[in-house]
Amino acid sequence: MELKKANHGAMDVVAVEAPRIDAAVAIQFKDQMRDITADAAERVVLDLGQVGFIDSSGLGAIVAAMKSMPKGSKLELAGLTPAVDKVFRMTRMDTIFAIHPSVQDAKTDAGA
Repeated sequence: MELKKANHGAMDVVAVEAPRIDAAVAIQFKDQMRDITADAAERVVLDLGQVGFIDSSGLGAIVAAMKSMPKGSKLELAGLTPAVDKVFRMTRMDTIFAIHPSVQDAKTDAGA
């Protein structure tokens, strides 16, 4: 599981460079997210463009990452593949997270 962080002014982008977020990597994902967002910008966009599969453990890890964000920081999602998007919609997590079609869209939706 590899996460790469890039700063874009008031927004950080964290790219998940893995095909899956599941029970096998959920704890590692959560720990890395906590470390990488410790000094987060106001907005953190989690780029899930390379993730083709997520299970309930992965979903829980993303929610845990959101809850561990520093005060004043907000976790948003971008680039969901169709299978991952379906999981977020079926579980109604799309009502909890701001979801952008792409990282570029997240950059232009500054107020989202």
